[in-house]
Amino acid sequence: MKQMVKLCIVDDIRSVVEMIKHKIPWGQYGIEIVGSAMNGEEGLDVIRQSLPDIILTDIRMPKMDGLEMTRRIVEMLPHSKIIILSAYTDFEYARKAIQYGALDYVKKPFSIDDIVKVVVKAKEAWENEKRERTHVIELEKKMKESLPALRQEYMSLLVHHQTDETDIAQWWGFLDLPPLQAPFAVMVIQIDQFTDKYGGLVVKELELARFSLQNIVEETIAAHASAIVFREAFNRYVCLLHVKSKELLIRIAESCCENIASHTKFTISIGIGQEVKHVRELPKSYQQALSALSYHFYTGGNGAFSSNYGAQASSAGWVYTVESENEFLFGFRSGNREKTMQWLATVFDEMQKLTVLPEPSDVGHLFHGLSLRMLRVLLEKLPREHLSEFESKVQEGRGESRASLQEYRQWLFELCDIGCRLIDKERASESQKIIYRSIAYIQSNLQLDLTLEHCARQANLSWGYYSNLFKKVSGTTFQQFVTQAKIEKAKSMLIDDYQVQEIAQELGYEHRRYFSEVFKKQTGLTPTEFKETSLGRSSKS
Repeated sequence: MKQMVKLCIVDDIRSVVEMIKHKIPWGQYGIEIVGSAMNGEEGLDVIRQSLPDIILTDIRMPKMDGLEMTRRIVEMLPHSKIIILSAYTDFEYARKAIQYGALDYVKKPFSIDDIVKVVVKAKEAWENEKRERTHVIELEKKMKESLPALRQEYMSLLVHHQTDETDIAQWWGFLDLPPLQAPFAVMVIQIDQFTDKYGGLVVKELELARFSLQNIVEETIAAHASAIVFREAFNRYVCLLHVKSKELLIRIAESCCENIASHTKFTISIGIGQEVKHVRELPKSYQQALSALSYHFYTGGNGAFSSNYGAQASSAGWVYTVESENEFLFGFRSGNREKTMQWLATVFDEMQKLTVLPEPSDVGHLFHGLSLRMLRVLLEKLPREHLSEFESKVQEGRGESRASLQEYRQWLFELCDIGCRLIDKERASESQKIIYRSIAYIQSNLQLDLTLEHCARQANLSWGYYSNLFKKVSGTTFQQFVTQAKIEKAKSMLIDDYQVQEIAQELGYEHRRYFSEVFKKQTGLTPTEFKETSLGRSSKS
């Protein structure tokens, strides 16, 4: 139901008051009478108690005239609408009343229509202003609700772009930011492995976790220095703080790491920028903090790094030499898993001992380049279609910076393992092909003197390597295989009714007797016995 607009009437003539109160159906206009009075003092008391929206008052009254009452009403109810009832001779008074804040006036004598018209006009003006006030209040409420986001946007602007310092005081007050004195420094705080470990949490739990972390950081810093902490990203905060000393700054950062690790299941890494004297220099400190933060790459997290790390990186030695890399690639090309794994282990162990650590991005580029050179080695040795597993593992690192040195170590070890396994597999496959070709040669040339040396030469291998490879692929020794092949051929020829002498000569045996001895040793029968037995079985069938 729409709220009624409240009207109060003040006039020293009772008939005028009664006529306005009772002769007009105010309810039809959405107006209700909340009070009336016969003089200014009484009217002011009624108005103070009833708090009307519209006041209809005479200008000439005993005890307190309409001018004074208008002035006091405006002080008491600044949004109320005052209408002056005035005789023609009182026009100057009415004009002054309007200057004091009255909305309108009605000249006496007046009609009921005159009163209705001017009061309805005042009602519309009051309602319009009320809507505007309500709108402003809503805007102020929304702005208050959005202040945290506005503060975050503004603080982000300060650390990313040089800002005109003349505007800072105005914005600082508007956003109700705590006072902060120069010199300043920027700390960038990152939750370690937040997405990998806790990305599966529901949004409410994530928000609660991030709020708790920020609260711990703010309380820790507040014990030592004035600061402003704001969220910059899903897993990152930025802290702008007053610098008392560089040593204190480092202690504050270390305390933040310790408190987070002690009171939560998370850890954080912090990068500390150098101090600056002006707000416009904050982007410089911010970039230094980001560079320092990148050195958590070496620890895996839970530590603070100052911008000195970035300054020292330019003097850092390279991770390994070109000659050393070539040695690694040579071992990789030969599929020497032990040698390549040992090389990688040495490289990573030596990096951990460096006094001055290389820029993490340089290390990332170096290892990504190494993975591509490993891929090139495999492409020179193996068909592309055999390398899908290796290429997929290489692609995991392309366009993605790994969070720690340990992750690069694991990634490269996996690449080595996959690559060496592919080379071993291809080598085994090629070895099988060599032996299968050799077996075919043996079976086609049983009449020759098939010695180990002879067949090794045919395969372009040393007799020792060939002997071992033959046994590995065929499951039997070279000599056993040749003998068995000749016996199987002899059986077939015996069944085809060849003479024993013919068979011995066909299979490269100089003496029939020696052939017969070998045949009996392998089958348990002499050639003649085998032939008779085999033919006898054939005739029975």
